This record gives sequence, C-alpha cells and structure tokens, in this order.
Amino acid sequence: METSVEERPVAPAGGAGVQQVIAALSAHFGERLATGRAIREQHANTVTWLANEAPDAVVFVESTEEVQKVVRACAQHRVPVIAFGTGSSLEGQINAPRGGISIDLSRMNRVLSVHTEDLDCVVEPGVTRKQLNEHLRDAGLFFPIDPGADASLGGMASTRASGTNAVRYGTMKDNVIALTAVLANGEVITTARRAKKSSAGYDLTRLFVGAEGTLGIITSLTLRLAGIPEAISGGVCAFPTVRAACDAVILTIQTGLPVARIELLDEVQVRACNAYSKLDLAEQPTLFVEFHGTEASVHEQSERFSEIAAEYGGGGFRWATRPEDRTRLWQARHDAYWACLPLKPGAKALATDVCVPLSRLADCVDETKRDIEEMGMLAPIVGHVGDGNFHTVTLVDVSDPHDVAKAKDFISRMIKRSLAMGGTATGEHGVGQGKRAYMEAEHGAATLEAMRAIKQALDPHDIMNPGKILP
Repeated sequence: METSVEERPVAPAGGAGVQQVIAALSAHFGERLATGRAIREQHANTVTWLANEAPDAVVFVESTEEVQKVVRACAQHRVPVIAFGTGSSLEGQINAPRGGISIDLSRMNRVLSVHTEDLDCVVEPGVTRKQLNEHLRDAGLFFPIDPGADASLGGMASTRASGTNAVRYGTMKDNVIALTAVLANGEVITTARRAKKSSAGYDLTRLFVGAEGTLGIITSLTLRLAGIPEAISGGVCAFPTVRAACDAVILTIQTGLPVARIELLDEVQVRACNAYSKLDLAEQPTLFVEFHGTEASVHEQSERFSEIAAEYGGGGFRWATRPEDRTRLWQARHDAYWACLPLKPGAKALATDVCVPLSRLADCVDETKRDIEEMGMLAPIVGHVGDGNFHTVTLVDVSDPHDVAKAKDFISRMIKRSLAMGGTATGEHGVGQGKRAYMEAEHGAATLEAMRAIKQALDPHDIMNPGKILP
C-alpha cells in the first residue's frame, strides 16, 4: 500500500520552469496568485494521514479562459497542474508530489442555468452540492448526490462521488449529462449535449467523470435533477449483529423495495455519533433508512421494510417524518467521520472504502468486522450498503510503528477481500495516491495499458495531476 504517514516538508517554489510560470501568471492574476507556505499547504492533502505534498503556487481562477491561461503556461514549461475544489477528497487527489500549480476553482461558483422542464441544470465546478440545492429549492427540484462533505460538484465529478442517495438516484456517473473541460494543451472540449441520451461517438463524459483531473480540468457541468418528493419517511432500526443488518439490506434490495437511502452504522459508529451529534440510539448495529414518494407509497414501503427487518431481528423502529428530525439524523450520518476522531484522541483517521456485489455484502462486512476485533483495531464501520459500498474509519497512532503497520495490514486485507469477492478497491473515494497499488490487481495489466494510452494521448507530457490513479 502506498499510504505514507510521514510529514513531507513543504518545499519552496521549485525550479526554473515553475518560476517562469509564476512570473508569467503574476501579471494577470496579481493577488489571486499565492505562494505563501500556509495557503499552499491548505491546497494539499489535509484530511487523512497521507503526507501533505504542497504545490509551488495557488491560482484562484474565475473563468474557463483563466483556466486555459494557467494550463497553457504550465504546458509550455511542462509544469504540473492540480485542480482544487474544496479539498475534501480522501485519497490524496489534491497533493502535488512533483510540485506545480494548484488551480483553485472555488470562485467559479455560479449556477449558469436551470431547465426546470428538462430536469437539468448547468453549473460551474466550484458550486457545492448544498449551494446548488439551496438554489433549486424554490423550483421544487434537487440534486441527489450527497457525499458527507459539502464538496464541490467539479470535485464530485472528478472522483465519481456517491453518497447516501445512490441506491435510488445513482452516482455522479449517472447524473452528469455533459461537461466542458480544459485539456493539457489548453484546448476546451464539450463532451456531450443536453439530450438525455445519445449514441453519437465515444462517451467522453463518463471518461472524465472519475478521471480525478488527470485528463483535463472540468470548467462546467450539465447535471440531471430530480423532483423533491411529495412525501419522505425515514427512521432507524437496530439489529443484533452487522450480518443481520446486511442480510436485511440484501433482501430489501432483492425484493425491489424502492428505498431511497439505507445506511449501516456498526455499534462503534453509533456510539461515536451519539456522543458527537447528541443522539440517544441503542449502541447496536443500526440501519438508517428513508423512503421517497407519495404519502400512500411511503407508508406501504415503510411497512414492508419493517416486516423484512423483523425477519432478521431488527426492532425498536424510530420513524422520523418531521423534516427537522430527519435532518438531525442524516446530519449525524454525514458527520460520521468527525464523530470518530474523539474515540482515540490524538490519532489520525484513515477513511477508506470498498464495494462488493450485493450478494457478498454480509460476508465482506462480517469478515471485516472479525478482522477489526481479532487485530485489536479501532475502526468504526459505516456504509451505503444498499449498493454494496461500505467504509471503515481506521484510527491510528502515527507515532507508533506497530499501530501503523497493523492499520496498513488491516486495510490491505479489506481491499484484497473485496477484490476476491468480485468487488472494487474503492466505491466512491477514488484512487488518488492511496489506492494506486491495487489498480493492477483490480483491472489487470492490459486494462491499465489502455488507461495509460488514453492518458498519453490527452496528456503526453503528464502535467495533469501526475502521480494519481495509474501505478
């Protein structure tokens, strides 16, 4: 595994090529080009235990034309370019292992258009998911993809993000209709039109969704929207074991029950959320569930789920129909990462995820839970289990080499188990630096060569977010 817990010193602005780029860009960007140590560190990895590898400078852009200006300057001198949204990615995607220029897209945060009749919108990449949904609320629409952080939509597309609603609404790959991107040579491409489907040529939209900025920098997105449901019902249900909870999830999905959200928290994560978010849930493996639809359909779905849960020992349902109660529950779920940190004061948290076919979910979670107990780990489990995706937040004392080695072994075992079950090394966090070592095991050498050929064709000098995805 390529994860490092060492703190790499932040180097000063680099060689002659970087200095020439900074000098060339300073005239246009003025104070919007920053080289101070603190701001460079803020634009590298800060969320997990991966080392902070800062860029040589940060440029705050405000338009596609400005992105082009930066990329062309960097291309001329073969200086790396790293796109930055909100900095919430978990696998080192925003690190600059070879230095270079970080393009901060947070000021490109306009909702360009909303087509209510077509259920789509066009946004700049710095718009965050919460900002978009605030904008859409009066139109009776919402954008359903909701990773825990209030991430930027450009970043969410770049990492092929998911979230609690994915079981019903899909992931970013299902909800990005088209995008524009600046390529490594500074040219701008548009990958598709607004039509809901097309069979005209290669699907470049999906190529860029999940590319983590290694093929180009996204400067606008056309997104699929959904209508705000007439009725929403949600609640929590405790189970005797994580396997029982997973078996209930599997039957729920296999019977075609149209659940909108179904999330697993093991008893350790429940304890953390109780303390952090001031909840009073039973400290048992628990499912958070939510149904969308009409009043009648939501009631029927809730009743059917109750019957399924009872078959696996689930009980003590607490249904939340008031918006404020649901918001409190789901905010607690979104805050799960931060809730884990007080469990081991001073520890670093490594949030990692895998995803397996639904039929193997119970086996994978159960065996991972057994590893945690047998290895003496502190690693709460939480997951979007409706599509076979779950996470552990491994808490590690980075000053203890034994603790570090044990954590690496645990995470490696978890990923290899997922791959052996027909799953993937990452369901939604992306590859970045942290998961590169598993790419060949997942895809095979020939598939990796095809990926490299695409990278070489679009970015022959490897300036677009180098050191990510491809081992």
